[in-house]
Amino acid sequence: MRGIKVETFYEITKERLRLRLIAGKKGLKRRITVPELNRPGLAFAGYFDYFASRRPQVLGLVEINYLHGMDPDLRRKRIRQLLRHRVPCIIVARNYRPPPELLEESEKQNVPLFRTPMVTMALINRATIFLEDEFSPSISIGGDFLEVFGVGILICGTSGVGKSECALGLIKRGHRLVADDVVKVQLREGQYLIGSGAEIVKHHMEIRGLGIINVQDLFGATCVKESQEVELVVTLEEWDSSKEYERLGLEDEMIEILGQRLPHLIIPVRPGRDVVLLLETAALNQRLKRMGKHAARALDRDLIEVMKKG
Repeated sequence: MRGIKVETFYEITKERLRLRLIAGKKGLKRRITVPELNRPGLAFAGYFDYFASRRPQVLGLVEINYLHGMDPDLRRKRIRQLLRHRVPCIIVARNYRPPPELLEESEKQNVPLFRTPMVTMALINRATIFLEDEFSPSISIGGDFLEVFGVGILICGTSGVGKSECALGLIKRGHRLVADDVVKVQLREGQYLIGSGAEIVKHHMEIRGLGIINVQDLFGATCVKESQEVELVVTLEEWDSSKEYERLGLEDEMIEILGQRLPHLIIPVRPGRDVVLLLETAALNQRLKRMGKHAARALDRDLIEVMKKG
């Protein structure tokens, strides 16, 4: 089943969301299957049509005060009705005191009940960001990922072609490393790709002949970055004299990642070629294209106009 266990949600976010489990421990295996939260005010009023039961339920000032103001028998009835919809968990914001019926029924029906001192909207925003990140489609791609002049460049190629050495050269020139060796690419909001590295090895690189280095320690905190939008894919390959490489660039070659089409360059590598300089130029050229300025097409139009006049 798609989604994450409440137990996983709790373990990962209990520090950032300042969560404390106060009831329903046996229900931690329940799953959150929707990356959104819900405030069940209408449900407590008795309206369960279109109730978002698959979302974590958040109780803020309005919901808590409403429950405390209800007749105890009706309050228990509404709480039972809500919990019977198999909600994944309930979070009480601002350290409000939950009604005793909520504690009792959560424990009885094995629905995890959490409490946090965070204000309601801050809690919802942070939890939603986490859940959207967890639910985003993702893929792991072998390569190096850097921010070069503000452009996220994913450098791919076969093992030993020089990806890490190229990345190291870019870092030396002041550009920022996001990930080395394995890049996690996520589709956000169904329209753009975000690349990042594994938490345990972030800021580290493997260089043949040198071993593992810590980029942040060697070059400073300004040379690393947690994540970046992927805007350009560059494949490095050994120079093949029999192969015809792109020389004009009138048509942009594209590559598809998680359903999104990205510009793709193939750069041949051989001794004497300054690949680092080529990648810097590619980043700057991509920025111009983003602004609607395409050098090859502009020159082609100018040549056609000259020929027409001739």
